[in-house]
Amino acid sequence: MIDLYYWTTPNGHKITVFLEEAGLDYRLLPVNISAGEQFKPDFLEISPNNRIPAIVDHQPAEPGPPVSVFESGAILLYLAEKTGRFLATDLRGRTETLQWLFWQMGGLGPMAGQNHHFALYAPEKIPYAINRYVKETSRLYAVLDKRLADRDFIAGAYSIADMACYPWIVPWERQSQRLDDFPNLRRWFETIAARPAVQRAYERAKTVNTQPTVSEEAKKILFGQDSGSVPR
Repeated sequence: MIDLYYWTTPNGHKITVFLEEAGLDYRLLPVNISAGEQFKPDFLEISPNNRIPAIVDHQPAEPGPPVSVFESGAILLYLAEKTGRFLATDLRGRTETLQWLFWQMGGLGPMAGQNHHFALYAPEKIPYAINRYVKETSRLYAVLDKRLADRDFIAGAYSIADMACYPWIVPWERQSQRLDDFPNLRRWFETIAARPAVQRAYERAKTVNTQPTVSEEAKKILFGQDSGSVPR
C-alpha cells in the first residue's frame, strides 16, 4: 500500500497517473493547499518543503520501515525503480528519460507555474511579467514539439518523462498557448489523454476537489509564504 498525499495540481496528477498506469494499490490522502493543510506537522514530517505530492510506501523493495518521498520527480523515479516500469534500464534509454524528466522539473513546470501566477493570480497585472512567462512557455512548448517530431513519446517508449510533462500541458489555454501551433505536441497530448489510466487519474481528481477556484484567502496562504512559514 502506498499513501499518496495529494491535491489537484499538475504535480499531483503526475503521481496518480503513474499509480493508475502501474496498477499499484494506493490510498489518496487529500491535502487542501488552499486551506493551509500543507503546514500540518504530520505532513511536514513527510514533506519538509510543505508541498504536495508526497508518498509513504509501506511495502518498499528492501526490508525495513516505510519509505517516504517528496518532490514529484523524485517520486516518479522512485516508483519507476520500484516497479521496473516506465523507465528504460539501458544506459542510453535511462539517460534520455531522466534528462527530460529533469527538463520538466527545472523548466516546463516552474515557467508554466509563473505563467499561471502572473496571468491569473497576481493582484497587479504586470505586462512585462505576463509576457515574459507566456513567451518562455511558448519556447518550451516548441522544444517539446521538436523533440516529438520523430517519435511517439518523449523518450521513445511511454515513460515517466511523459507522465511528468503531460499535466503541465493540460492547462494550455490558461497559459495563453495554442496546441494547433505545435502539431507534434498536440498529437502526443491527444494520445496520452486517451489512455484509460490517465482518464481514471483525472476522474479521481474530480472527487477530491469540487471547487478548483482560488479564493482571496487561499491566495494569501498560497502566495504569502516567506522564511517565517518554515517551522524552526
